[in-house]
Amino acid sequence: MEISPDVWVLYEWRGLRLNATIVFTWGVMALLVVLSWIITTRLSEGETVSRWQVMLEVVVTTIRDQIDEVGASDPERYLPFIGTLFLFIATANLLTILPGYQPPTGSLSTTAALAICVLIAVPLFSITRRGLRAYLKSYLRPSPFMLPFNLISELSRTIALAVRLYGNVMSGTVIVGILISVAPFFFPVLMQLLGLLTGLIQAYIFAILAMVYIASASRAQHKNDPAPDAEHSRTSRKGD
Repeated sequence: MEISPDVWVLYEWRGLRLNATIVFTWGVMALLVVLSWIITTRLSEGETVSRWQVMLEVVVTTIRDQIDEVGASDPERYLPFIGTLFLFIATANLLTILPGYQPPTGSLSTTAALAICVLIAVPLFSITRRGLRAYLKSYLRPSPFMLPFNLISELSRTIALAVRLYGNVMSGTVIVGILISVAPFFFPVLMQLLGLLTGLIQAYIFAILAMVYIASASRAQHKNDPAPDAEHSRTSRKGD
């Protein structure tokens, strides 16, 4: 039984392989781009709006509220990145209702790529908010001896993000395959519905964990380092 779309090779030429993971990943991205373009080109500020716009506003508002509940001071700043993560993972998992489709999140390469995006986003958001010096100093707290442990912590939580998402999606595929061999009519339908719910939950958990990592890094620097504006104002007062 194939439990990963990586082993499903659709085309091969001179050692280059085009597997189902790549095809379905680009398919999900293309679907999201097309739907976003269709919905955003018909946005209205009047009293009458389309149902697609209402759905879009509900999704955006919900994601922004969740970011705000995590403790981020400026939810709109993180909304594009966290929203993209959630929508991609949720769409990739929900499309399992289509015959012949395998979610790209069932591949460790896809989940690792998403986790690496979070690994890069954490310092980027922190540096743009507090500065490079303040971010690098956070690895030396509470003492310089903690530097290797803080680096290991960054890497380990990235691996945990990738393995958690991959394991949950892959396990669902394995369970459905087992139930199909045991009871090919009744249980697979129930597991398919349960899989859709689980896919949404996994998308939510991944996005929330990513936001927690970003917010915690920003808050840690906010507590221990003075803001650039505050340093500038103190310097100005000394000069006066």
